[in-house]
Amino acid sequence: MPIHLEELDVTSKVAGLDSALITACNMCAGASLAMNENKPFLEFFKSRFKSPPLERYIGRLQSELSKNGIRSAKFQGGVIQQFFLCLWTSRQRTKLKEIAKQYDAVIVLGCKSAVETVNETLQAMNCKVIKGMEVAGIMNTKTRFHLPFDISFEYSEVIPMCDHHCEKFSHQSQH
Repeated sequence: MPIHLEELDVTSKVAGLDSALITACNMCAGASLAMNENKPFLEFFKSRFKSPPLERYIGRLQSELSKNGIRSAKFQGGVIQQFFLCLWTSRQRTKLKEIAKQYDAVIVLGCKSAVETVNETLQAMNCKVIKGMEVAGIMNTKTRFHLPFDISFEYSEVIPMCDHHCEKFSHQSQH
């Protein structure tokens, strides 16, 4: 199941910047927003491989950035790469690096692994990486297909991911 993500307010993190590129994991971010809105995750014939709830959220985020005088755009990845930001190929990372040169920051709508992918890709650049979502747990859901090939989630709940491993990994990272 996808990782369930919750939106973070990035307003204070972009203060003073002129531009921001938005990159998103269609799978986890899109599924999370679809579940929160109780709307279809994909509407194939209307939106192809884009998640309408995620596209609406990005639109609202761009509007908010614009109100604050910040130029923004959405990073357009390949069809497969859009779905799993944490699994990007070196070619996709190179494409992000080239486009990110035109921006002061990259806002990542994805899990910690997605943020790390972007951090690694842009490490030698003067481009701020901003976490736009945080992990809340894993989605436990029943996937439903509707005609004409819409995908939605029913009976969804968020299962916390932390057991004893959170304490273990937190302790290891402090040393």
